[in-house]
Amino acid sequence: MSKVIDGKAVAAAVLEECRTEVESLKADGITPGLAVVLVGEDPASQVYVGSKVRTCGDLGIYSRKIELPTETTQEELLKVVADLNADPAIHGILVQSPPPKHIDEEAVVRALDPRKDVDGFHPENVAKLALEDPTGFVPCTPAGCMRLLKEAGVETSGANAVVIGRSMIVGKPMALLLMARGVDATVTVAHSRSKDLAGICREADILVAAVGRPEMVKADWVKEGAVVIDVGINRVDDASKKRGYRLTGDVAYEECAEKASAITPVPGGVGPMTIAMLMKNTLQSARQLG
Repeated sequence: MSKVIDGKAVAAAVLEECRTEVESLKADGITPGLAVVLVGEDPASQVYVGSKVRTCGDLGIYSRKIELPTETTQEELLKVVADLNADPAIHGILVQSPPPKHIDEEAVVRALDPRKDVDGFHPENVAKLALEDPTGFVPCTPAGCMRLLKEAGVETSGANAVVIGRSMIVGKPMALLLMARGVDATVTVAHSRSKDLAGICREADILVAAVGRPEMVKADWVKEGAVVIDVGINRVDDASKKRGYRLTGDVAYEECAEKASAITPVPGGVGPMTIAMLMKNTLQSARQLG
């Protein structure tokens, strides 16, 4: 069996680093502040927002939760964003995704002050990531994946890395991070329409699955000794479970674990890292804004 990369343990270590940094910032007269905006009543989003607010409270970060009704207009939401942009007590702004369908999410992201865009989705931060400018914010999930690779002692220099998925949330930023100077992987970005996707994956020393298809990656897709990072989190109906479903990743974990040298589980792998890296980004913003 492969080495299990324990995302819970690594996230806990990151949060302890954050706790120390919060104390240091407060000693300098800076109280980091994060605003989380939730439009509508999506149950999953409510859970995610609650986790972010609780984590802020545990670390001593000031948090502001702004809950808006589903019928909130685009103009009303943009006014909330503008007010937060101008608020010196707020260093990070996060508008929970996905918003209701009538909201233009891209326009909301572009309206954020890029210096407070702790999700790392504003075009200015995307450009900074491509340019390897450390003042930008890296999207939290791929940043978490990179931290997991580091903590697991994975050698990235010269490695063949394959990223399945091309979203701006995970796939594209993950590819940029892996090919960055100092990481130096050779990166292939594949997706559902790639020809011979399984064959591409079998060439990977590092395989990152972020495609959103339950257990799509099978053992015969995985090179012997590869490192597998499973970003997916999917609900699959399962009558044997009390809640009627089980959570699974994009990787068929049990069979792939037999071939991989290291692998992330779902849950308990990449998931816990996302909030931890959000806290890291918020503290970076607090340092930069002062």
